[in-house]
Amino acid sequence: MLIRGVLLPACLWLAVGIVAAAEIQVAVASNFSQVVGILASRFEATTGHRVSVIPGSTGKHYAQIRNGAPFDVFLAADALHPQRLEDGGLAIPGSRFTYAVGELVLWSPREDYVDDQGEVLENGEFRHLGIANPGLAPYGLAAREALESLGLWEGLQDRMVRGENIGQAYQFVASGNAELGFVALSQVMKPGREVAAGSIWLVPQELYTPIEQQAVLVQDNAAAREFIEFIESAEARRIIQENGYKSPLDEAH
Repeated sequence: MLIRGVLLPACLWLAVGIVAAAEIQVAVASNFSQVVGILASRFEATTGHRVSVIPGSTGKHYAQIRNGAPFDVFLAADALHPQRLEDGGLAIPGSRFTYAVGELVLWSPREDYVDDQGEVLENGEFRHLGIANPGLAPYGLAAREALESLGLWEGLQDRMVRGENIGQAYQFVASGNAELGFVALSQVMKPGREVAAGSIWLVPQELYTPIEQQAVLVQDNAAAREFIEFIESAEARRIIQENGYKSPLDEAH
């Protein structure tokens, strides 16, 4: 009887643990997919929940959520689309916050190809310039704004190759299909802000609207709320900063 008395609570505890564990669906902007993988691993290790990450363009994810896609959390590459979801009653009121501020760079995998002033855009003899679709991807919109600020947007139209999202724009350049392209700093750096390979121009902030990346809770469940709280934690903020993003606190958001 004593053995049964000991085993029964243990079995009940195990059953409760199994029930408490959940899987959440996280729609994430392509630029942040690698970082959210790191964050998800930390979160899973401490909570027992599982995180399924679905990368893609912010505009496409927004449309999917409006059409009923079963995402629990949306990590966008801008503030506009999460706000629209919240305003339209398709996200949990009060759950929206800025988790990172992105930085735009012009990048080539070739050493010494991109200069630190971006003059290669005017003087270079490149055939193709990779860019994310400005209509779908906030980093693509930022690239367009930067080129317009420099007076180069119209003149480079014939040399642009457009990806649906910043991940595809990166692949154009990494594969050699474009000699250079506009990507997120986080895609081309190692922790510590050291460029992993090639050469970059960190596009000055005054050339484009700050890329304020916001998160919002789409489904109100305990596991999703825990994940949102983890993204706001000091540990998560440190990881985000180490991987190529500014802190929202630094930007006074």
